[in-house]
Amino acid sequence: MKLFHHLLHQQNFMAITYVRRSMTRAFSSVRWEGGVSMVQGASRGIGLEFAKQLLEKNEKGHVIATCRDPSGASGLIQLKERFSERLEIQRLDLTDERTIEESAMSISERYGVLNLLINASGVLSIPNVMQPETTLSKVQRSSLMLAYEINAVGPILVIKHMWPLLKAGGGSGTERDVAIVASLSARVGSIGDNRLGGWHSYRASKTALNQLTKSISVEFARKKDPIACLLLHPGTVDTDLSKPFQKNVAREKLFTKEFSVQKLLSIINNAKIHDNGKFFAWDGQEIPW
Repeated sequence: MKLFHHLLHQQNFMAITYVRRSMTRAFSSVRWEGGVSMVQGASRGIGLEFAKQLLEKNEKGHVIATCRDPSGASGLIQLKERFSERLEIQRLDLTDERTIEESAMSISERYGVLNLLINASGVLSIPNVMQPETTLSKVQRSSLMLAYEINAVGPILVIKHMWPLLKAGGGSGTERDVAIVASLSARVGSIGDNRLGGWHSYRASKTALNQLTKSISVEFARKKDPIACLLLHPGTVDTDLSKPFQKNVAREKLFTKEFSVQKLLSIINNAKIHDNGKFFAWDGQEIPW
């Protein structure tokens, strides 16, 4: 008899939990009718431009912009003055998983869903710390590990902790049928496209990001989660990341942040479930692995 009551209680609890989750999702889809997007790495450059265009192009959409030091993110602070009701700034440090967990909890409590997750952070060079290697003799363990931590491990941990929100979110409140995870990769991360060599740390870290994301996309598909994972190459964009290496870039091949993000958002907004696990360049062409 005790076992019977225990099972009955467990069934009732599961039923109540299911109803609560269903009500939360339904409520969230109505309350956040413009959709909820998260841009990780939004303090400057492409990430900041993503946050800006998402807010400007969707008058009902909400954006959570994260960065390591919100108090020093002047561009985000100015954007907050324009979109005080629809932009939330959060601290998230890719090297500290605790801050990723805290961000996920905060988003869950306030919004309950995520329709779009953009991983925009990345590191190529840091003065007196790391530089792209032009030869094997310049490869250092510290640079390899730092590039891997920022460019591959961090974004994957963000996807891991935001996954439950993406499953709940689907494409509700947006023109998309599915939730989207879009991580900024780079053409130099393509093994098949590598003809010049060099830049060992950056190339390898982006290749790792590609492989990890591809594996995640397979798991999402197997579990029939309504999520499409995309890897995006923004082109060579005029940002702080590329500035030290623009000397040999043809003028027509150096894009503005506005142009690149506009192109990438077009890919994101037109993505379907069959695009899950694909690697696209800014012009919509698939890049070989």
